[in-house]
Amino acid sequence: SMDQVMRGTGKDTFQAVKIVKGVETQAYTPANGAAYPESRFGQSLKQVARLIKADVGLEVAFTDMGGWDTHVNESPQLTNLLRDFGQTLGAFYQDMGDRMADVVVVTMSEFGRTARENGNRGTDHGHANAMLVFGGGVKGGKVYGDWPGLEAEQLYERRDLAVTTDFRDVLAELVTKQLGVADAGKVFPGYATPKFRGLI
Repeated sequence: SMDQVMRGTGKDTFQAVKIVKGVETQAYTPANGAAYPESRFGQSLKQVARLIKADVGLEVAFTDMGGWDTHVNESPQLTNLLRDFGQTLGAFYQDMGDRMADVVVVTMSEFGRTARENGNRGTDHGHANAMLVFGGGVKGGKVYGDWPGLEAEQLYERRDLAVTTDFRDVLAELVTKQLGVADAGKVFPGYATPKFRGLI
């Protein structure tokens, strides 16, 4: 019954919170000289690394990084954001060491930015963006997908980068090949036939 499912889910949640609190009481020093930024994103990914190394059975984790809504004066903001982003991902990779063979990191955004600057030295909400994937069995060092181009006639509605890859294709490939889920349609309802890109 639904009551039994909810009771089980609630019990699992409380057990997970108890495990996380137990891990948090232990001192943690990142390995291999890794230094995470003191930013919210840096400390969040440090916590993910800590849970992975505690072998609590973590299979999927999520963290986010705000501040990308750069309508005005984008250049200095992007400098700081990209520094934090890059240093955090680099620290995580360094900290994980050999464990990266079993870990895949995916970065994505909920929205893109316009292909051209607006009148305030910023960009507005756009249609497409890029995803970065590294770790595990990822065949890195290349761009997957089709590059649509930045000429006016190549842009979506002459202002946005055109979408060439559904983000669910990327995530479904990782869920299937990295996590061993046989049917990606169960994770992404209504999306039963993803187009894999050969990432793994």
